[in-house]
Amino acid sequence: MTEAGGRPALPPIGFRRARDEDIPRCAEVWWTATNHYVTALNQPPLPDDLSIIGKLYVHLRATDPERFVVAVTPDGTEPGADRVIGFAVAILRDQVWFLSMLFVLPDVQLRGLGRELLARVLPQDGQVTVRATATDSAQPISNALYSTYGIVPRLPLLNLVGLPTRPEALEPFPSGVTPVPFQAIVEGGGGDGHRLLATTVDALDRELLGFSRAVDHAFMRQQDRRGWLFRGPDGSWLGYGYSAESGRLGPILVRDPALLGPAMGHLLGAVQPRGPFITWIPGAADRALLPALAAGLRLDPFPILLCWDRPPTDFERYLPISPGML
Repeated sequence: MTEAGGRPALPPIGFRRARDEDIPRCAEVWWTATNHYVTALNQPPLPDDLSIIGKLYVHLRATDPERFVVAVTPDGTEPGADRVIGFAVAILRDQVWFLSMLFVLPDVQLRGLGRELLARVLPQDGQVTVRATATDSAQPISNALYSTYGIVPRLPLLNLVGLPTRPEALEPFPSGVTPVPFQAIVEGGGGDGHRLLATTVDALDRELLGFSRAVDHAFMRQQDRRGWLFRGPDGSWLGYGYSAESGRLGPILVRDPALLGPAMGHLLGAVQPRGPFITWIPGAADRALLPALAAGLRLDPFPILLCWDRPPTDFERYLPISPGML
């Protein structure tokens, strides 16, 4: 059977919450769909190592299972078996709803499947005050879809990659500001060290970021990201930041935007990465962006677009975790 326009008709499509066994297939859908459009733009394909994205999906499903939905069709191999052809996953952190990912296989696109998936993970009326996402600037159809819900592109999120070959361009912290490793807080707090660290970071998030996300901090620390708190001359906490041997830099959150560059400079020098650093810098965070470029990091092509119906946070003093986790 064929549809209007000569395309093969799809088998019946079902929607359900994602299961453990769907995680690898969702990673494959993301990889296939992304490569479909980036290679058409003469960009290199994504690496085929899906372990990192798979760990992210496990975390997102564990924290927000009702907002991880897959679209499936019968796969024909055995009764009841199905095939994942698309998925959407969102997270809710206090009053902020964030669409982490929505991808559909290329051969089933332009059939309204993305709109149906989005409808199934959108928050209910009155449940949130902010709806946001990060989407590729090379995806005008997706951007138009989100805009119909008021989630409009507002700010570029720039991917910077490389090593600080000119570290002298990175200014140090002002006198009296000291980076304190998370581990020092844990060890110095005795039996309450972990609780003290979690409470301190959560208080900064609530005050400066605008929402709490303790589960995401726990996830980052379970991976290879190492954290530092930034202490002021009076002993108060001025922010925090993460760096990792994998090269992942961020998130970084500071009380004063003037501390964003020094915080990034510290994190670039505090860890010896196995390869280049990779960080995501909003266009509004010029206190980090300009020093990073001056130090030798380079812009990757095609910026991501941060989209929202209301601003989720102040991006002049915040570098996000990644496009998939605000």
